[in-house]
Amino acid sequence: MSDTTPNREPVATTSADRIAGRLAALRDLIPEAFAEGRVDFDALRAALGDVVDDRPERYTFSWAGKRDAIRLLQTPTRATLVPAPEESLDWETTGHAFIEGDNLEVLKVLAKAYFGRVKLIYIDPPYNTGNEFIYPDNYADPLETYLRLTGQLDGDGNATSSRLEKSGRYHSAWLSMMYPRLFLARQLLREDGVIFVSIDDHEVHNLRLLMNEVFGEENFVATIIWQKVYAPKNTARHFSEDHDYVLVYARNAEVWTPNLLPRTEEADSLYRNPDNDRRGPWMSDNLTARNYYSEGRYEVTSPSGKKFRPPIGTYWRVKYEKFLELDRDGRIWWGPTGDNMPRLKRFRSEVKEGIVPQTLWTYGEVGHTQEAKKELLECVAFENTDNVLDTVKPSRLIQRIVQLATSPTEPDLVLDFFAGSASTAHGVLRQNRADGGNRRYLMVQLPELLPEPETRLRTIADIAKERLRHVAAVFAAEREGRLDLDTRDAPEDLGFRVFKLAPSNYKVWTGVGADEPEAYVRQIELHTDPLADGWTPEGVLWEVALKEAGIGLHARLERLEVGGATVYRLTDPDTGQVVHACLDETLPPDLAATLGLGREDLFVCRDAALTDELAANLALQCRLKTV
Repeated sequence: MSDTTPNREPVATTSADRIAGRLAALRDLIPEAFAEGRVDFDALRAALGDVVDDRPERYTFSWAGKRDAIRLLQTPTRATLVPAPEESLDWETTGHAFIEGDNLEVLKVLAKAYFGRVKLIYIDPPYNTGNEFIYPDNYADPLETYLRLTGQLDGDGNATSSRLEKSGRYHSAWLSMMYPRLFLARQLLREDGVIFVSIDDHEVHNLRLLMNEVFGEENFVATIIWQKVYAPKNTARHFSEDHDYVLVYARNAEVWTPNLLPRTEEADSLYRNPDNDRRGPWMSDNLTARNYYSEGRYEVTSPSGKKFRPPIGTYWRVKYEKFLELDRDGRIWWGPTGDNMPRLKRFRSEVKEGIVPQTLWTYGEVGHTQEAKKELLECVAFENTDNVLDTVKPSRLIQRIVQLATSPTEPDLVLDFFAGSASTAHGVLRQNRADGGNRRYLMVQLPELLPEPETRLRTIADIAKERLRHVAAVFAAEREGRLDLDTRDAPEDLGFRVFKLAPSNYKVWTGVGADEPEAYVRQIELHTDPLADGWTPEGVLWEVALKEAGIGLHARLERLEVGGATVYRLTDPDTGQVVHACLDETLPPDLAATLGLGREDLFVCRDAALTDELAANLALQCRLKTV
């Protein structure tokens, strides 16, 4: 057991206690809202300028199970992520990561390391169309639920598949699944970040209300309509459903704006120069509008002497003096013979170098579902076509989203925690290839068993990894023939690191009653060594890095031999944060000096390896944490 001296501070064994952190922040901001250590909600509301009103009638959005969803959100996780270099590609150099595990638990594990670091989130969650429903959350012990679903726990009645709860179309179950995941996802977004969510007609209305609650109605940006099929379904009973939706919410709509789309040859072809204007090609635009304008009812005379007024119910969009000014400057087009209704000339040289994105996306622009399936089949050699995913999205759709929401000149991070077959990762790689960008992806996928497990492919996560390996091989082959044309500052990143959700490396104190002295003694004996069976130094280091230091999954690991001790050092290249760990049973007395540890450097070691003198010295030189 850990010593209680002030020099010894244990590492965190769970994700952050969200309630405690938020209460501390609230206490700092509004201290008058606390009385006797508890929140005085009437005082809090008064401090915020709200008159206390106990009337039941008010606008709210709720559903059966919302309280449990909130409790699930607030329950810290005991899980961690363990590295799987053997399943990865270019482990040592890549900045991309693929995580196998329940996305709620994974988001909790990532909360500290990726708080405010994600530029774009795209998710394609279950559409709740009546099929068997996955993600049966259990707020009491979500990690155990996950382990049972993936067959990692044995015993009578334990699950071997994640297809358990047949809750299709029960809106409450779907909302309870989505709420905590969206809440955690919002914490990861940068201030200039944005989230795109694919959905269909069954839940778009509920999703909109849920997103309003989590992100704020003021941060709603748009609802995109994606034409997902290229031919009508003649078997449809009522209407052929030809579209899905993509809801767009910004972390802060006052800050975020989409990038402009590149101009197309078709758009530029609209500009011509029939009058040989010295300012170059132009196109004409209507000078009238239906919006009432008090100074927009005047009469104008064309060069041929013909007079014009705006049609009934419309108005000129500019004042008379402004119209005369435009005409003198040659910006009014009266037609080839000078007697047409006047129109405004807009010059190509004066318009934006890009096109404002629209909310209607056709399959010709971004692909359709059949293209998506064909793309997946080209990447993955299925033994059984029953395993081909039905709801896969085309990488061109994701590429458009990445193009609008990220920068080619920054290492922007793209997160998808319903990764499926990794269409999002594919789209990121495609856009990096298109504009020379250095974006990174972070994918999370439940290793859900396939309907017919195969030799190589047993889960949806296996499909995703197979796809990413294939895309990397194809892109690498294409690159070989044009290396001289590559203008990147760094080599194109086509690899990915694999991590897997797993129980903590620390033993869990199960707790015993005061009237069970023998059981209590057994617990004490079990926790003489706080590390669980099967722990590895790398596993402990990654758990410390994520939960304690907030270091990302693309950090660089070094193994050092210092004075006969083995020290592991993990460095986050983005933030410069470093964590050192030595889990040997004894430590050399000059370890801190040899490593050059400073006051802000984190050093982790076994509590049992410290003498009081060594603990005191280390605590003076660096940030000391023990296990």
